Amino acid sequence: MSEDRIKVPKRIAQTVINSLKGGVVPRIGLPYITVGRKNEIQALLHDVDIIADGGASFRFIVGKYGSGKSFLIQTIRNYVMDKGFVVADADLSPERRLQGTRGQGLATYRELIGNLSTKTRPEGGALTLVLDRWINSVQTQTLQETGLEFGDPGLAKEVDKKIYAVTLQISEMVHGYEFASLISRYYHAYLDGDDEMKMKIVRWFRGEYSLKREAKEELGINIIITDDDWYDYLKLFAVFFRLAGYLGMMIMIDELVNIYKIPNSITRQYNYEKMLTMYNDTLQGKAKYLGIIMGSTPQALEDRRRGVYSYEALRSRLSQGKFQGENMHDMFAPVICLEPLTPEEMLVLCEKLSDMHAGLYQYDRKITTSQLGGFISLEYSRVGAQQNITPREIIRDFIELLNLMYQKPDVDMNVLLGSQEFTYAKPEAVSDEAEAGFLEFTL
Repeated sequence: MSEDRIKVPKRIAQTVINSLKGGVVPRIGLPYITVGRKNEIQALLHDVDIIADGGASFRFIVGKYGSGKSFLIQTIRNYVMDKGFVVADADLSPERRLQGTRGQGLATYRELIGNLSTKTRPEGGALTLVLDRWINSVQTQTLQETGLEFGDPGLAKEVDKKIYAVTLQISEMVHGYEFASLISRYYHAYLDGDDEMKMKIVRWFRGEYSLKREAKEELGINIIITDDDWYDYLKLFAVFFRLAGYLGMMIMIDELVNIYKIPNSITRQYNYEKMLTMYNDTLQGKAKYLGIIMGSTPQALEDRRRGVYSYEALRSRLSQGKFQGENMHDMFAPVICLEPLTPEEMLVLCEKLSDMHAGLYQYDRKITTSQLGGFISLEYSRVGAQQNITPREIIRDFIELLNLMYQKPDVDMNVLLGSQEFTYAKPEAVSDEAEAGFLEFTL
């Protein structure tokens, strides 16, 4: 490998290569392989600034399977975590929806809270860490401002005042009184070293109490988080996280197609109604320090019979205006439709992957830029590729090619590209003239 190539840590390279080969988006190492999507990323980063200033945003990222939708969402997730946001992400499924008759909405809330992540806890499960970090920061700030020392009776009173000031701001919101009282209870349990009480309070925040009676007996409050009101608590968390020293909260919900697949039309409409509530809150200023990104396929959004657009109130808000069309997209609109990556961008991505693969398995990269161009040309020349091929398919093919060439070093790459198995969708392997023409165009 040449000296100017970026060296990727083996742990990250292994995760990236294995994830992409398996058809899933890695949660680490994305900056090493990010190409294209400049306009989409700039638009979403503009939202990040709005959220940090006390606003809110709601975006749909729309693309077909394998188009890079989840990749873009994960890229933004990692970026905002590094900037100081708390991030919560979840994939919808038959058991996790926005609304349900058997607790499917609450299941989504639990998944989001379980996946709470920060820069120092990117893998999730950060709720307790955030609470403890906040209490420590309040104590440290109070010590600096008052000059008191640990053990001084006056310190606890001063810290109490600051805790109260935070909880007072939250208590004015919907369900805020109970939320604030539990925040205060957590603080006192922290001071007393009462780990059992701390865990009970965390259980409540996670939505794990199913009976009001149980919450009343253990915590003294006659309310629990339910399928109907879980979103209200996310708004409370967003404000609390800001008061706790973070810039805000970003929620990412992928696989909206699972709402589209719900067979019962009334159940689908209830889910779209919840989506409308979330959308309206962010645009009307009812939510603060909160960003919401939802990932969807084109069909799950635009289908007038079962998709999001079957709910007229959402369709009228989200559908494109008269002036948008091919190669003309409003990046400030609530719906961002992903354009396919160009052959040039895929060439750059494959080059990055080949460098990463060589670094992971410690060999000198042998694939030339000319051979990479031949591979990309062959992929895009398959029947129907211009409309149907996705980055996921190309990446999986390419990593398989790299693996085979590493395991069988005597096999020539051109032989693999020309094999019947690889060119199954094309009558013959790409010619030297076609390869040369592609390279002239891209390079």
